[in-house]
Amino acid sequence: MSKISTVNFSQIIEELLDNNKPFSPVYLHRFSDLNTVDLAALKAVWDQIDPNRRAALMEDLEELSEADTLVCFDDLSLMAIKDADPRVRSTAIRLLWETNNTTFWRQLIDILQNDPEETVRASAASGLGLYIYLGEIEEIPEQQFKTVEKTLLNTIKGKDKVRVKQKSLEGLGFSSHKEVPGLISNAFASNDLDWRVSALFAMGRSADNRWKDSITQALHDPEPEVRFEAVRAAGELELKNTRQILLEMLVDPENRGEQDIRQAIIWSLSQIGGENVREALSALLDQAEDEEDEEFITDAIENLGLTEGMGVLGMMEIDLDNEIGEDDTSDEDTGREMDELYYTGDESEFPGYEDDEQE
Repeated sequence: MSKISTVNFSQIIEELLDNNKPFSPVYLHRFSDLNTVDLAALKAVWDQIDPNRRAALMEDLEELSEADTLVCFDDLSLMAIKDADPRVRSTAIRLLWETNNTTFWRQLIDILQNDPEETVRASAASGLGLYIYLGEIEEIPEQQFKTVEKTLLNTIKGKDKVRVKQKSLEGLGFSSHKEVPGLISNAFASNDLDWRVSALFAMGRSADNRWKDSITQALHDPEPEVRFEAVRAAGELELKNTRQILLEMLVDPENRGEQDIRQAIIWSLSQIGGENVREALSALLDQAEDEEDEEFITDAIENLGLTEGMGVLGMMEIDLDNEIGEDDTSDEDTGREMDELYYTGDESEFPGYEDDEQE
């Protein structure tokens, strides 16, 4: 048992309340799976903690949760979601994006519709994307799914701030609702950088190859934010036609200088797999800049192994289908026809566009 795990939680609370010295990150794990007594003690003094320290604590916990999938800050976050500071509320929502709380979607809808801060409403819209996904795979009741879906659609068409609408579109990326492709197409056709980024984000969630040409086009965009989301979308959709482009982007000096884009390229290649990918990632591993870079590339190579394994299973299924005489048809043409049906190419037809300009 580590020394940190034996420290009384009351001492950790005292450290939080002490503004004369930084709060030690070694205590962060202690906020995971808080017992009833410790949670009550924290609630009793929460408002006494300096707002900046509360915000910093939540941000540190978010970083920890991204690095360690075994931690769970649900109880703390459900308390912090009512904090007076919008920074704390936003981070608490993000920490709850994978919660097992079956009623949290109701809170998110309430926050989306009523919170006074734009950033918090935007976080709530993003969080509701989880329930769109769960609804599409039939893991939640249909009525709950449809309520969330309708809420996000209404938000995009309504009078809320642009950022909240953009996050609502991202949340709808998983949705198979007939209106969503048109919303994505119009957002991508916009001259607004943030709309295009949100459109690409939604494309990556869509599991729909109709977006192949748009994503491929965006890989060459001069804006790093657009290239980043295009790279991620290519990986999420496993677009094999982008493999060579991504391999070339990997050695492009412009992209090597953008750490986020470089890592996105590496991970997307691990999702796509195929010719020369393992060789390229192995070469990168030999040239790893530091331990963190080495660990990331190693994880990507392990993910590539899973991708390659799934590819073998897919080939076996195709062979079996051919043996029993099933048709090997593609819905790509259907997707293209649907894209043409919804796409107008006219920014003014994007829901709320004129309102956004006025705002």
